Amino acid sequence: MYKGKTFLGVIPARGGSKGIPRKNIINVCGKPLIQYTIEEALKSNFLDKVIVSTEDEEIAKISRECGAEVPFLRPKELAEDTTKTIEVLIHAVNEMKKQGYTYDYVVLLQPTQPLRRYWHIDEAIAMIVDRNEESLVSVSEVREHPLLMRKIDENGKVINLFGDNSDLRRQEFPKIYKVNGAIYINKINENFNAKVSPNDNKLAYIMDRKYDIDIDEPIDVEIFKLMLERIIN
Repeated sequence: MYKGKTFLGVIPARGGSKGIPRKNIINVCGKPLIQYTIEEALKSNFLDKVIVSTEDEEIAKISRECGAEVPFLRPKELAEDTTKTIEVLIHAVNEMKKQGYTYDYVVLLQPTQPLRRYWHIDEAIAMIVDRNEESLVSVSEVREHPLLMRKIDENGKVINLFGDNSDLRRQEFPKIYKVNGAIYINKINENFNAKVSPNDNKLAYIMDRKYDIDIDEPIDVEIFKLMLERIIN
């Protein structure tokens, strides 16, 4: 709870994944991947409850062993490649309501962003409440600036992606940020519905890009291993 507002932390973890089979529970330096997110969520001073939303019995078991609650199993039709994140969040909120728990905000914490720390979560929660906003998304400054990106036409010629002159020195490039997938917060009210896209949340919580790694391919796991000691410890 923060300033009288309550927060439900939801960690979505379906069993199916293409790039890395069973990605959410692969062993990384002695822990299942999802445990890194669960541990930080449980350290939060402001999250009132931390649950894992999964359709998978093994993920549910491991999540409970790591300290998270799994108060329901998600229907398999909400664990497909085509399932939208907002559908998972709405289902979680509604299931908790059936069990007698209601919250002011839902906080989405994806296990594929394991470098996010508990104080990132708390800072983001404080920000959205203090600014009286309905939605927040974490962002990081981009490594590859879009001013240097190009399309290639049918004749093999490069086309400036934004139509801007890019002869600036790199130090003069305007700062550009990307949604990094670490933290999403939405107020649970009449505007929280199936039309919401968390990637389009409005208030920006800026994270240092050293905490930004998205586990999607095997190489990402190796990079994560290299970063763990420097970032976490």
